[in-house]
Amino acid sequence: MTSQTLREARTYEEASEKFIKKEDRPDFHLSTRTGWLNDPNGFSYYKGEYHMFYQYHPYDSHWGPMHWGHAVSKDLLHWEYLPAALAPDEFYDRDGCFSGSAIELPDGRQLLMYTGVIKERQKNGGFCEVQTQCLAVGDGRDYEKYENNPVLDEKDLPEGSSRFDFRDPKMWRKKDGTYCCVIGNRPADGSGQILLYTSEDGFHWRFKKILASNNNRFGKMWECPDFFILDGKGVLLTSPQDMLPQGFEYHNGNGTLCLIGDFDEETDTFTEQHNQSIDYGIDFYAPQTILTPDGRRVMIGWMQNWDTCGGHVQENLWFGQMSLPREIFIKNGRLYQKPVRELENMRSGKVEYQSVLVSDTINLEGIKGRKVDIELNIWPEDEKNVYHKFSVRFAQNAQYQTSVSFRPKESVLKIDRKFSGSRRAVIHQRRSKVNHENGRLKLRLILDQFSAEIFVNDGEQVMTATMYTERAADGISFCADGEVRMDVVKYDLI
Repeated sequence: MTSQTLREARTYEEASEKFIKKEDRPDFHLSTRTGWLNDPNGFSYYKGEYHMFYQYHPYDSHWGPMHWGHAVSKDLLHWEYLPAALAPDEFYDRDGCFSGSAIELPDGRQLLMYTGVIKERQKNGGFCEVQTQCLAVGDGRDYEKYENNPVLDEKDLPEGSSRFDFRDPKMWRKKDGTYCCVIGNRPADGSGQILLYTSEDGFHWRFKKILASNNNRFGKMWECPDFFILDGKGVLLTSPQDMLPQGFEYHNGNGTLCLIGDFDEETDTFTEQHNQSIDYGIDFYAPQTILTPDGRRVMIGWMQNWDTCGGHVQENLWFGQMSLPREIFIKNGRLYQKPVRELENMRSGKVEYQSVLVSDTINLEGIKGRKVDIELNIWPEDEKNVYHKFSVRFAQNAQYQTSVSFRPKESVLKIDRKFSGSRRAVIHQRRSKVNHENGRLKLRLILDQFSAEIFVNDGEQVMTATMYTERAADGISFCADGEVRMDVVKYDLI
C-alpha cells in the first residue's frame, strides 16, 4: 500500500522535473530527478536493468528528510527516472530513510535494506538520531515496507556501540544461499567500525562479528561500507568522517578509504594489508559497487563533497550527481579504476595529434567541448632537461577555466577550479602524488557538462571534481613551462 507521503513525493517529482531543461543536466552522469541527491543506494542488477536508488530530498535542492529516489539503465550511462521508491512515512523512519542496498530474493522479488531514522530529544534539549535497519520488498517499481521493521536495532549491537551512528547496510548473497551485510557504526572509542551481520533468509538478521576497526587511524565514524572479493583479495570501501591528511592521502575531511587484504571465508576474518584513498580529487564520497552479469565489479560514488555542497542558491531546482561508473580491479596491490567500457560506445568525431611540441600555450583544431573523452600522453622534449609544468585547461573561455597540471619534479598532479565561476570560497584545489618516469605521464580526461574525471596511468589514481561553469565555455588548451611532447586523442561523447 503506497502511503500518502510517498504519493505526494511522486506527484511532486513528476511535476517539478518538467521545469529542468535537459541541457542543464549532465548527459551521462545520473543526476537527481529534482531537488537534492546524495549517496548512491541499492545499486543492483534486477530484471534485466541496472537499478540505482539514491538519497533524495525532492522538495528542495538542499539536504532534507531523506527519501529514496530511483532510476534504471541498460548501459549504466543513460538513465530513466522511476517514481520515488521510499518515503519517511513510518514510526521507525519518520525522520529519514537513510542509505542502504538491494538484492534479488530467490522468489524473484527485490529486497531493499535501509537505515530508518528517528530524532530523539536528549536531556540537554538537543536531538540525536536513533538509527535502525529496515527492509522493504518490491517488484522493481513499487516497494512495501516489512511488517516487522526494524530488523536490527540497539539490542543487536556489540557492547559499547552507538545507536546514534549505526547505518548504511550493504547486503550480498553468498554462494551457499545465505546473506551477509556490513554496517557502519561508532564504537566506544569514538571512531569507526564495520559490523558484519548474517541471515538465512534476508529477513532475520543476527550480529556475527566486528569485521574491521578504525581505532582512530582514519578519521572518526565510518559510513557507507561495501565489502567484496576482488582479484582474490578482500576489499573494504568506506567513507570516514573527519579525516586528517597523511601526506597526500586523505585530504577531504569527509573522505574515502579503501582497505585491501586477505579474507578467510571460513571465519569471516579480514586482515588488512594496504590502505589508500579511493579518489584523490575534490568531489567523491559514499561509493557503492555491483557485480555485473558479465563479472565486472563496477563502482559509482556521489560526485560531491560535504564541505562544498551548501554554496548553491535556493532557486536551483536540482543539485547532486553520481560519478562515472568505474570498473575496478587490483593491480600492484592497489585499487585501480577505469571508466566503464560502455562509454566507448558513445565515442564519435575522433581527432588525433601525435608528438605535438608544447612550450607555451596552444590550442589544437578540433579539440574542444564539454562532453568529451581525451587521452593524453606527455613526455619531455629533452630527457636531460625535464619541463617544470604541464597543464590542460578546459571548460574555458576568456573568463572561465578549470585545469589539471603536472609538476614532474615534485611528482604532483593538481586539479584547480578556482576560475570555474564559483562565487564561494570553498575548496577549489586538490593535489596528489602520482607515479611517472622522468616526466612521462598518461592521463584520460572525461568531461560531462559540469564535471571532470581524470584517470592517471591507466587507472592507478583518479581525481574528480564538479564545476558549474556556463556551458558556452567549451575551450580546451595545453600549456607548458619548458618543452613537452604530447600525443592527444579526443572523442566527442554523444
